[in-house]
Amino acid sequence: LAESRLMKDGWPEYYDGKLGRYVGKQARKYQTWSIAGYLVAKMMLEDPSHLGMISLDEDKQMESVIKRSASWTN
Repeated sequence: LAESRLMKDGWPEYYDGKLGRYVGKQARKYQTWSIAGYLVAKMMLEDPSHLGMISLDEDKQMESVIKRSASWTN
């Protein structure tokens, strides 16, 4: 849902938090952090082992518990 909405709405800065609707003129379009966040989320879903690329040193000391959800389907 987010993937299709972000592209259709022009990668806006944010959506209304309660209703999940596009805010319009208040949300600036084509925001690099919106696009970057989407790409990182997509990469993490495809291969959760990539988390090490963006984790902090403190995170690396924790036991890895990242697994795909049982509801994940391709």
